[in-house]
Amino acid sequence: MTAVPELSPEHARQRTLHGALLIDVREPHERATGMAEGARGIAQGDLLREASAQLPALDREILLICQSGKRSMDAAQALLDLGYTRIASVHGGTTAWRAAGLPLVQPLQSDDERDFNERYSRHLLLPQVGVAGQQALLGARVLLLGAGGLGSPAAFYLAAAGVGHLCIADDDVVERSNLQRQILHTDASIGEPKVQSARARLLALNPRLDVEAVQARVTSDNIDALLDGVDVVLDGSDNFPLRYLLNDACIQHAIPLVYGAVERFTGQVSVFDAGRHRGQAPCYRCLFPEPPPPEFAPNCAEAGVLGVLPGMVGLLQATEVLKLLLGIGEPLVGRLLTFDALGMRFREIRLGPDPACPLCAPGQAFPGYIDYAAFCAGP
Repeated sequence: MTAVPELSPEHARQRTLHGALLIDVREPHERATGMAEGARGIAQGDLLREASAQLPALDREILLICQSGKRSMDAAQALLDLGYTRIASVHGGTTAWRAAGLPLVQPLQSDDERDFNERYSRHLLLPQVGVAGQQALLGARVLLLGAGGLGSPAAFYLAAAGVGHLCIADDDVVERSNLQRQILHTDASIGEPKVQSARARLLALNPRLDVEAVQARVTSDNIDALLDGVDVVLDGSDNFPLRYLLNDACIQHAIPLVYGAVERFTGQVSVFDAGRHRGQAPCYRCLFPEPPPPEFAPNCAEAGVLGVLPGMVGLLQATEVLKLLLGIGEPLVGRLLTFDALGMRFREIRLGPDPACPLCAPGQAFPGYIDYAAFCAGP
């Protein structure tokens, strides 16, 4: 194997001035931060796939540069193996070129390309996300039920992450008592519909998104329309009738449901995906076949809640949504993650599907929506 020659940035600059071809093998979003003057941008993968088309002359002097020098060395070795005879790599890459004070240029980009490359630059560096993953997020549709304590932090981070279509459904208005934990809203928003307040704040953060504000109570009559085209549902509700409705509808439409709940100093998160994985993944009814009596499950207005707790649980929910959309990691399917803020302890409880579940058991026909308020009111 022939060793790849390495040139200092200064030497490489002199060679390009005398006719050597300098190629930047980084990805387009990396080149957006600045390229060595005179370089052509051809991503490493494209260069090696189409070497004969990109570099027809085997004896042309070719210098390769990347960010730090490793990828350009790998690409140079591959080209040597293909028969190219005058190949070298720039030692230290663009980082060393910049440090040496050598001229850099900004590649031409449209406004959309510049926004994409700059806004999501940290995502683009992650192999698990990259350009394809970020484009998948931009093409995704997420339904958030509730613009309150859980929905606020979740929506903020999903918007920042570039989830392209966020539909937020809530029929409530902003009250001063909300501001202790519902960080989407401000004092100036008091009296305004929560969904409108949320939409304004999210578009101020990321104006290229599509944020749909649905000011309505979610019921059996409108849930099917709300779920049309949705990839993931985030449950930010605070009552049992809506949780059971969401569970049943998500099973019927085979959509994963990211569940979260808080009370006082404790919270819990899980992912229910029984609609796509019957008999393998549990649903909400497998965990709670029947709702607890109201006195054992007071809501935040009755029991209170530490202001930061919904933020922590909402962020965990947003994390699960992103993992599901990207198809990475291990979602909380079949696991209930509980959090005790006073003890600062997390605990994981394994959940199995109920083979007799009336909604998600294999072969079980969808029984239709019920009167969820009556079901949760008990006998």
